[in-house]
Amino acid sequence: QVQLVESGGGLVQAGGSLRLSCAASGIAFSIVAMGWYRQAPGKQRELVAGVTSGGNTNYADSVKGRFTISRDNAKNTVYLEMNNLKPEDTAVYYCNAQYITWEHWGQGTQVTVSS
Repeated sequence: QVQLVESGGGLVQAGGSLRLSCAASGIAFSIVAMGWYRQAPGKQRELVAGVTSGGNTNYADSVKGRFTISRDNAKNTVYLEMNNLKPEDTAVYYCNAQYITWEHWGQGTQVTVSS
């Protein structure tokens, strides 16, 4: 059974930092692409950052220079380091795993940035 379990969300003041973690089980973690998405109230879910099985990364323009995605294949975990957080970063953050046409989502973790 595939599971993606996010943690690390919470309430932080603008300018602060958070580190999200997503622990995966039931998958061959090292061969799947991993990503972080977010969905704010009334908005569509959007890609925040992704990392391929080979370690290549990509970011949404809105988070470039502030967020860093990384993966630890030994721990089957992907991380999202978020610095200089802004109120507009407030959303539910979801972990995603993809392999060719297969994908799986985590349950999400709330990030709230107060001004």
